[in-house]
Formats: sequence, structure tokens, C-alpha cells
Amino acid sequence: QGLIGTNWSRGWIIENNTIQYSKCVGISLGKYGDAFDNKNTESAEGYVGTINRALAMGWNKATIGGHLVRNNTIAYCEQTGIVGSMGCAFSTVENNIIHDIHVRRLFGGAEMAGIKFHGAVDVQIKSNHIYRTNMGIWLDWMAQGVQVTANLMHDNSLDIFLEVDHGPMLVSNNVLLSPTSLLMNASGAAFVHNIFGGKMDVVSYDSRLTPYHPPHSTSVAALHDNPGGDVQFFNNLFVRQANASQYSKALLPVRFDGNVYTKGTVRAVSDNPKQHTGEMGKDAAAQMKKDKAQPATETNAVVRDAFDAAAVLHTEKNGIYLEIALDKNWLNVQRRNLVTSKILRPAVIPGLPFENTDGSPISIDTDYFGKRRNTANPSPGPFEITGSGMQKIKVW
Repeated sequence: QGLIGTNWSRGWIIENNTIQYSKCVGISLGKYGDAFDNKNTESAEGYVGTINRALAMGWNKATIGGHLVRNNTIAYCEQTGIVGSMGCAFSTVENNIIHDIHVRRLFGGAEMAGIKFHGAVDVQIKSNHIYRTNMGIWLDWMAQGVQVTANLMHDNSLDIFLEVDHGPMLVSNNVLLSPTSLLMNASGAAFVHNIFGGKMDVVSYDSRLTPYHPPHSTSVAALHDNPGGDVQFFNNLFVRQANASQYSKALLPVRFDGNVYTKGTVRAVSDNPKQHTGEMGKDAAAQMKKDKAQPATETNAVVRDAFDAAAVLHTEKNGIYLEIALDKNWLNVQRRNLVTSKILRPAVIPGLPFENTDGSPISIDTDYFGKRRNTANPSPGPFEITGSGMQKIKVW
């Protein structure tokens, strides 16, 4: 239940704490639970039943969630740093340091991560430093309207896992330097102005039927299976061993635009990408046939196979620095569009546009530091590029 737990409630502020050495959870932002827990809930159908009971018991913006978790240090916990199952909806998690989560491997199963949420409707996860975890951020079921922005993630087994979500989900201005940047078993995501330093593992299809919602609501609009694809990569910087090849083909459209690829990275241009599936029910083969695999499209790419970006982190007395080679000429050889709600294609399955949690249009007009971007020609990656050669950038 957590060293600190909000239970099934609304509007807590949890800030400026040091939270350590839980054998299970550091902070819990609430879980709907009842007599059926761990009995009839251990399946997709069972969890849909849990969601319906939660809605009947007041899972809505006026009653549940809306917590603020900021400026905490959360470490040495064995399940999660921060967890929530529906009780996390509409919350903001910002400027926390989360590290050494599930390192000792005291137990097995699922649900272990630096941040693990079910039902992260309109949640904002921003400006956190997450490292030495099994998974940095794991958003499972109903992460509709979530924004993952300006986080520093490294030395995790994998940085971000999106599971059976339908979007829209925005991941922008992050520095992702773990061996695996993404594990994707979801659709409806936009990745904008990130640094990717690791591979992307992609689940091509999962037959579980999971919910999507009306905009900014917990109400269930419908259930849908989970074909892979419907992802958009705009203005990202690929470094180290970043590998997008598993997105070379997908059941739903995959779009790359304005990205830069440096030495050691792999684009989504494979003729025979590695494919694997998630949970497959008895009707999965027939369900898959409604979508036909299609190749990814890419426009406005800058490919610099001989350019070593390095991208190495150093810890010094006054902070953490990223040493990275950049080239201002990337702005001259290819102009990029400012990414806005108008540029981003709406998420296919719910048919909803990308917008902020208050319903206003998205505009990625600031960088990792919150500095104003050149809106006429924004730089690739999370930082506005002002010079060429090796840069030393304080990132935390």
C-alpha cells in the first residue's frame, strides 16, 4: 500500500520528502479495490469488471486522483517508486528523483517500475530523474491524454513501457539513454523532440480488449484490441545504439518526420522487421486480419552515419552533465516544423486529437529546460542547438 498512500481519494500534495527502503511501494496514488481483488480480476476481462465497479464507486475527475507529487527523492523500493491503479488519474508527478527500484529482485511477477500506473488519464509526468530501475515509467491500460515530458532517464533496463493503451499519448523533450528506450504494446503515441539512445522493442499485436474514453474523462467509450503502430516520431535525435527497425512495418500507420540519425543508430527501413505478439486469445488470428501490415513512412530525415554523437553522462559535484556532439548544420540541411495539435494525426482508435490536459492545443514550443524554441525551425532533440561540436550540458 506504500510508505505514503492516498487510498481512494483526491487532491493530495506529496512534496519535499525522502522516501526509501520500502519492501514494496514508496508512494501509492490509490487503487480501486473490493472483495473481488486477486480473485476474478486476474485477466483482461476481470480488470474491465474492476473498472466498471470503480466507475460506479466514483472514479471521476471530481472525486478521485488529481494528486501532486513533486520534489521527492524515492529510492531502494522493491515494487515501485510511485504506483497507482486508477487513483492516479489527473495527477502531476514532477521534479522527483527516483532510483534503485526493484534492484534486489526480492519477488517476481508484474507491476515493478520506477513509476507504474494503470488508468493514467490526463496524467503529467515531467522533469523527473529516473535511473537504476528495472523499468523507468510503465503506463498500463488507459493512459489516455498522458504527457511524459522533459524527464532524464538512464541506467534502467528500459526507460518507457506503454502497454495496451490507445492514446493519444505525448512523449516529448525526454533524454532516454538506457539500453532499451521503449517497449511498445500500444498505439496512439507521439514521440517528439526526444533523444533516443537505445533500442525499441515493439509488440505487433495483442488481442486483449482494453478501454478508451471520451476526452478528459474516465468513462468508458468502448473496448478495442491492440494492433501495433499508430505512432509518430517528430524531430527526435537518435544516438548511441538507438534502433527503430521494429517499426519498419506495423498494422497501423507509423510516421517519422524531421529526425536525425547519428553513428550506430538504425532507422525503420527493414524489409523483414522482428515481430512478436503479446497476449493472444482464441480469436486473435481472425482479429489480426482486419488490419494489414504497412511500411513506415519517413520524410525530412538527416542521416549522419559517420557522426559520433557520444552522449555520455557525467556526475559532478554540482549536478549531472551530458556530453554530446551536436551539429548546427542540421538546422540548415533540413528545416523542421513546430509540432502542434494540427501537425499530429489524431489517435486512430479513439479518433481523438492530441491536446493538453485542459483541452487546449499542444505546441512543443519549449525545450527540455523550458526555454523558448525557434518556432520557425526548431532543433531536433530536446535542446535548442546553438553551436557545433562537443557540448557539455547540465541536465540535472
